[in-house]
Amino acid sequence: MSGTVEETQEAEAAQEAGESPGTGVLQAAEESPETPETLKSSETPAEAPAARPRGRGPLVVAVAVLLLVLGGAGLLFRAHQLRSTPAAANQALTDTEATAQVTGDVSDALGKVLSYTPQATGVTEQAARELLAGKAARQYGALFGQVGKRAQEQKLTLTTQVVRAGVTRLTGSEAHLLVFLDQTAQRKGKPAEVVAAQLSVTAELRGGNWLITDITAR
Repeated sequence: MSGTVEETQEAEAAQEAGESPGTGVLQAAEESPETPETLKSSETPAEAPAARPRGRGPLVVAVAVLLLVLGGAGLLFRAHQLRSTPAAANQALTDTEATAQVTGDVSDALGKVLSYTPQATGVTEQAARELLAGKAARQYGALFGQVGKRAQEQKLTLTTQVVRAGVTRLTGSEAHLLVFLDQTAQRKGKPAEVVAAQLSVTAELRGGNWLITDITAR
């Protein structure tokens, strides 16, 4: 009985202290501090911030600008080369008005100085004095005396027509041309003969007109 009374008294004392019988160990376990292992397992490591990509925008822009600058410099250098080449100095490729003038003047001059009749060789000589110069004038003067005499003796009429003329080079006041022409020779009492000819002609601009300075048969 004494043991029962003591147990009863202990139980009542425990109730007064706010403890329930048989729960002291659990409560102590609940109130016990966490162990390092428990802390380690409960804590999750914070995620490391993602590495930011290195900026390439300025570098790409700089490279693009450099390429543009180098490309522009290359184009300028190429344009300078083109302007410095002999082809760029050839106005026959760029100046259509001057090319047309020299072609017309030379074609007209050849038609006059290489055409004659037995009765009017003097007209041809006069045209040669006006339309030829330099070496061409000297050669023509030396040869036409004989040609004119033969034309009168044989009653020969020569008509020259320029079929095509092209300016191969035109620089300032000098031009080089390649000329194709047909010459029709008519003797009295005989059928006409047509002969094709090809000439290399050099002309110079004098007083606003192109004068032939050299004629070479090809």
